[in-house]
Amino acid sequence: MEIRLLLVDDHEVVRSGLRMLLENEADMEIVGEANTGRQALELVETLKPHVVIMDITLPDVSGIEVTRRIKESHPDIAVVALTIHEDQQYFFEMLQAGASGYVPKRAAPDDLITAIRAAHRGEVYIYPSLAKLLVSDFLSRGGEGEARETINGLTPRESEVLFLLAEGKTNDEIAQILGISVHTVARHRENLMGKLGLHSRSELVKYAIRKGLINP
Repeated sequence: MEIRLLLVDDHEVVRSGLRMLLENEADMEIVGEANTGRQALELVETLKPHVVIMDITLPDVSGIEVTRRIKESHPDIAVVALTIHEDQQYFFEMLQAGASGYVPKRAAPDDLITAIRAAHRGEVYIYPSLAKLLVSDFLSRGGEGEARETINGLTPRESEVLFLLAEGKTNDEIAQILGISVHTVARHRENLMGKLGLHSRSELVKYAIRKGLINP
């Protein structure tokens, strides 16, 4: 089944570029385009896309608010942010609104395609440089001491690896995000699985959900 896409951006040149890119993907179909937030909300109702590619800066309603409204009325529709904004405020507000992906416009085309497919599968894709913000925020909540106590004796680095594994990241992706070697990631993964008495990724994800590290 093709992934039905709705493009939301107030710049025609951006939408044109996205059309050229995405129309070449055999598993994707662009069903509509919007240049305002209100138009996007109307088209969501009539076109029922699987994934909405959302700019944040729109001329009427912000992409953050549009995303929030889409997720409230259609929780099964995924939203991927495609934006020039890479600062912490926009990033966290978009995730809190319910976005399943966050990709800067400077990213490679393959990153956006990967994000769309991940969102359609019900997963989350965050551009590696921005994922570091998520890890930092996770560790800073309540202080590192509280993080150590909350997660059964894990070190801060093991906690980072646990969080990223639960988010579905591979060892290679985690190494890139944290700036460490794949071998080091594998060692941390083995250590934390041993400390927690876990034997598979599914057990790890269930543990992370119980601890409130990720949302189910």
